Order: sequence, then structure tokens, then C-alpha cells
Amino acid sequence: MLSLAALEERARDHGLLLRLQVKGVAGVRGLRVVLARPRAEQPPLLLGELKGWCLPLADGLRLDTMRVQGERTEAVGPLIWAATFAWALEETPCRSARLLAIRDGERQHRRLVRYFRRLGFRPLRELGGGPLDLAPRLLWGGAGLLMQGDCDEGLRRSARWLTSIR
Repeated sequence: MLSLAALEERARDHGLLLRLQVKGVAGVRGLRVVLARPRAEQPPLLLGELKGWCLPLADGLRLDTMRVQGERTEAVGPLIWAATFAWALEETPCRSARLLAIRDGERQHRRLVRYFRRLGFRPLRELGGGPLDLAPRLLWGGAGLLMQGDCDEGLRRSARWLTSIR
């Protein structure tokens, strides 16, 4: 299984900087995974980031925002996912993660669900307009399909995805 250190080296091999920012201790910890391209005499160019938080529980990893931008970014998503799962497995008791495939538009929602399934996430339930969905919708920032994935499986799949990129 790929370690976080090995993933940082893989990023360097692609000419990229992989950094994790973790804030908080013991209880809720915020996470930001960043991938950037170094530039001479300028700040690094941000190519992608993932934000989330974790609770000290086996199913406590919550992933909120994933963003990839720019050119030549085919390795960015897989590196960010792999680093996120490796960090969870190495540094936390979290063994599964949850995220929301937001429903901004039907076509985009289908693409998100397909993308998250590729990483091993499976549907848990729809967050809609019901009264019991109010708190989760406030937490996740919208309606959509709540999904859960295994961190080991996510690391395996993102690592396999990464090896297909040259």
C-alpha cells in the first residue's frame, strides 16, 4: 500500500508539491490537501485541493470540497485522493469516509456519482427536502446523494488510477 511519504515523492516525480494541512487535535480535525506546481520567483500555482474534517471514529472522515484546475492536471485528482486516504489510514482511526455528491444539476450530479463510484464510494441515502435532512444539508451545504467509501479501497483505486497516468 502506498504511504503518504511515497505519494509526496510521486508528486515530486511529476514536478508537483503535495502538502497536507491539519488543524485541531484529538476531537474534530480539519484537513486540507493541496497540490501545486512550483514556479520560479512566484508562489506555487494551485492545481487542486480537497477539504474535509475527521472525527476520532472508524467512520469519521468527512470530505467536503474537491477542486482541480489548470492544465496538465491528470495526476492531480488521483494524487489528492490517494494522499487523503493514506493520511486517514496512517494518522487517524478513520477507516471509511463520507461525502456528498451534490445535486446542482442532474447531468453534473450523475457525473459526480460515477466519479465517486470509481473511487469505491457507494450510496447511503438521498439528502432532500425532508425535515430530517435539514441538519445534514446544513452540514454538507446542499441536497444530493450521501455516499460512503472504505479508505483502504479508496487508496487502492486511486493508486491504480495514478499508475495509469504517465
